[in-house]
Amino acid sequence: MAPRIYTSDLPSLPIVSTSIFARIFAARAPGDIGGFPGSQIAFVDGQNGISLTRAELLNLALSFGYGIQHHPTLAPLTPRGATALIFSPNSLAWPVVIFGCLAAGLRCTTANSSYTSRELAHQYSDSGAALVITAEAGIAMVRAMFRELGLSRNEVDRRTIVIGRDLRWAGGPTIALRPECRGLVTLFDLLLLGKLEKEEQFEGASAHETVFICYSSGTTGKPKFPQTTHQNVTTILDVLRSFFLEAQSENNTVLGFMPFYHAYGLLMILQLPLTIGWSVVIQSGFEPGQFCQTIERFRISFAFIVPPVLVVLARHPDVDKYDLSSLQYMLCGAAPVGANLVHDVRKRLLAKRPRGAICLVTQGYGLTETTTATHFLHFSDAERKMGEWTFDVEDGSPGELWVRAKTVMKGYLNNPLATANSITSDGWFKTGDILVKDKDSFFYVVDRKKELIKYKGFQVAPAELESVLLTHPDIADVAVIGVESRERATELPRAYVVHAQPQKIKTSAQKKKFEQGVAKWMELKVAKHKHLRGGVAVIDAVPKSAAGKILRRELRELAKQDQVDATIRSKL
Repeated sequence: MAPRIYTSDLPSLPIVSTSIFARIFAARAPGDIGGFPGSQIAFVDGQNGISLTRAELLNLALSFGYGIQHHPTLAPLTPRGATALIFSPNSLAWPVVIFGCLAAGLRCTTANSSYTSRELAHQYSDSGAALVITAEAGIAMVRAMFRELGLSRNEVDRRTIVIGRDLRWAGGPTIALRPECRGLVTLFDLLLLGKLEKEEQFEGASAHETVFICYSSGTTGKPKFPQTTHQNVTTILDVLRSFFLEAQSENNTVLGFMPFYHAYGLLMILQLPLTIGWSVVIQSGFEPGQFCQTIERFRISFAFIVPPVLVVLARHPDVDKYDLSSLQYMLCGAAPVGANLVHDVRKRLLAKRPRGAICLVTQGYGLTETTTATHFLHFSDAERKMGEWTFDVEDGSPGELWVRAKTVMKGYLNNPLATANSITSDGWFKTGDILVKDKDSFFYVVDRKKELIKYKGFQVAPAELESVLLTHPDIADVAVIGVESRERATELPRAYVVHAQPQKIKTSAQKKKFEQGVAKWMELKVAKHKHLRGGVAVIDAVPKSAAGKILRRELRELAKQDQVDATIRSKL
């Protein structure tokens, strides 16, 4: 049967061919910046309250762009089109660095701030990066990464920029560099050198040049780097604008704790709010108490979240210690969320509010390859359409979702085969997700064609973890799956391993010790979100098809039985 093509019932928007920088900062009227007053607060440091106005951010970005172009050590590394790798937790410096790089005409590849040196080296090499911009805490890992790549200490220092904790550039305190960072070029150094009169232009055909290279596991489970263009980003910003204007409130302040190195944070938190005139309060990460405290302190009205945050809002005791009444809208993305959990959150938060108060939670679906969102559930429909597929199968037949839009990536960097396997000749991107459409034209994700594990919004590729585990001297074969954790509202990576010398682990105690040892060993090899939180289990053989393909369905059934057995034992 031929594929069916569905089009949006929303009106089409004009597609512009310009740079992200121009789309966000160009004046719409005399004296404004991107259509809003320059005095309007753009970003706030959630820890110390230091803020940047739109005018200050524009000035700092143009200054950083000038500095990175003209610093005598960096200039040979930063011609238009060169790539900078950013390796840092969220901070007030992120928007300055991102928009400064864009103003200088650079590409940015953003790395998980918990990466090991091995993982960081892969991204640095694969992206073709020329330099690294890192927080002080990341300098040891960056140097270890460069050592793995065989660079000398002098060359390492020449290619490294340290963001630093010094906040003089934002009107904050002077903080000395850590000893291991002294002598390196800093963000503050670059801001003192001058200011670009105008950003690099990306008009017309040049708007199709790559601007962001974010990590993605793709649709086949192997690490890849989608190339996102200026036009991809400006298009998604224009498309999303009307959706988020639905969520206007008296205090349009967004909480930004989702990592900026992830496409979700990079696009939805660092850039989208600037196009609709909202302020962003930045947190370096998520911690329940701090999350609640920040909402109370800054009267946060909107939060971009992932399902585990809903678990906190539904169950954590800190929620009752703070005034969260300003929080009216939440968008949950990156992983599926259940209707019951959303109901529990709304019930708990609304219990302390007057009748008629607003507390809405909605969902978005998208991928890095599609410049984040392709589907959104409007806030007006959130209560009646939230959650899992619950309709009769006659409402729609399941099928893989393909997307064709100006937001679809340019292709995977240095990987034409993966690009050809993911994007058809006439421009359809194959998401690898199985969806079904109900009679009202709402779409539900019901399965995954791909085998990725989604842990708290991160995509974890089983094939990558398996390749690492196979380097363990006592593992002969291995298969990794995701196991559902209802308690944490996420999937957890679980490894099934075959011991190379099974006679060494004949007793239950020996097996348990080996399994725990493998899990600990893995923690030294991969980033935190890839840890084997679902456990390690020894099996006699990995189930495979005649063609050698791992039969993960059998392992998922085994995992379900393991969970049942564990529950029974706990009740004995």
